[in-house]
Amino acid sequence: MSAAAKTRSLPQLAPAILDRLPPTVRRPGYERTRLSAGVLHIGVGNFHRAHMAAYLDDLFALGRDHDWAIVGAGLMPGDARQRARLAPQDWLFTLVELDGTRKDARVIGSMIDFAPTEAEAIARRLAAPDIRIVSLTITEGGYFTNAETGGFDAGHPAILADAAQPDAPQTVFGVLLKGLRLRRDQGLPAPTVLSCDNLEGNGAVARAALVGLARLSDPALAEWIEAEAAFPNGMVDRITPATSDAEIRMVEETFGYHDAAPVVCEPFRQWVLEDRFALGRPGLEAVGVQFVDDVAPYERMKLRILNAGHAAIAYPAALLGHVHAHEAMADPDIAAWLSALMRREVIPVLPPIPGESYEDYLETCARRFANPGVRDTIARLCQDGSSRQPKFVLPTIGDALGKGAPIEGLALEVAFWCRYAATAEVLDDPRADRIGPAARATRDDPAAFLALADIFGPLSSDARFAEAFGRQIRRLWTEPPRDVLRAYLAQG
Repeated sequence: MSAAAKTRSLPQLAPAILDRLPPTVRRPGYERTRLSAGVLHIGVGNFHRAHMAAYLDDLFALGRDHDWAIVGAGLMPGDARQRARLAPQDWLFTLVELDGTRKDARVIGSMIDFAPTEAEAIARRLAAPDIRIVSLTITEGGYFTNAETGGFDAGHPAILADAAQPDAPQTVFGVLLKGLRLRRDQGLPAPTVLSCDNLEGNGAVARAALVGLARLSDPALAEWIEAEAAFPNGMVDRITPATSDAEIRMVEETFGYHDAAPVVCEPFRQWVLEDRFALGRPGLEAVGVQFVDDVAPYERMKLRILNAGHAAIAYPAALLGHVHAHEAMADPDIAAWLSALMRREVIPVLPPIPGESYEDYLETCARRFANPGVRDTIARLCQDGSSRQPKFVLPTIGDALGKGAPIEGLALEVAFWCRYAATAEVLDDPRADRIGPAARATRDDPAAFLALADIFGPLSSDARFAEAFGRQIRRLWTEPPRDVLRAYLAQG
């Protein structure tokens, strides 16, 4: 029997088959028909489904807060495809936690609807009284941040287009404004806008984008949003690779049913949130979410150790031919490079957090990267470098320069990114048409890459950073990547 025929012979995940699932698959521990919407989530990718959706699923299983179920939404073609996959399953999906030896599977039932992937439909759903939180996973590059100023990029063509035609928005923030305008005109209060993306001050960044766009087209609406809406900052964490046919087959072969959109992830998860919500919130502290007065130190720790650590291993691993993160971490030079970079140059410039150990956090991250069950791909970790480097790596370089601290390893990390971008067979980056040529030009002129001022900001003109980067990229053009890694490690 062919794989396609076998799939057709298996029952597809749906409410009707929940009672027939094997006992090894945990089912929603609540009656889904009693759930009602409270959250509109834009960007129903794998991370959201392994993180926020799983936390709410756990909360609902405690028998509480059943009026905070999720309505999915999104504008991108990928959102439409996700909606089409999930609709026949009544928005159910399988979450499988992998640690290399076990597969812990559960069906998540916390999403009860998915708005049509059209601006008008999403705006009208946002304007419904039951929606009290609008949450976002739209990637680091979706917030229209100007790398040179660090603020909202009011001159971005997509923003200018939405400002000119607010009733026909093309961006997420344009759609949010349309929905918020409807709420205001109906006399409804403003909701909480909850960013779940990997950004320092993600709530403040979301606020700047939303209010900044509103000021261009409707200053009165901007004032209303500033006065009424809430934008708590948060730190989110769970390694969640992309789903491929292999994961779909794994669910079929291991558990005996077809799921068109399963998610695999690591067992670890973390969510730290500021407790500032406009219209109430679910009691997520009951399922392990940390609520704090100031999330900034936790955000900084995660972005500059875990996320920057992913970048640090990804580019040299790609150049050395590794396919998966756990394979890279089994390479002694890659593992030693991660440890040395973080201990020599990243951790020393981080302000202390009472009760937290950066060394312990780094060790936890290294163990997570080495988890063979997740099979996170180096290709995924390499993508979108032009958005990720300014969020995860470049701020540490700026802090180190300000303190007169070492930057040689950080410059090498950027050089590895550059060298990868110069020769990658497929450069998965929204700025690939500019990054690729600039990276290739560094063979003769190292300054060509740093001239991308919208990425490097003030670092573009920093002489000390330019010197260190130039030294490292020249070595990577003339020496094997492993030799360059070992030279850094030998510095002690």
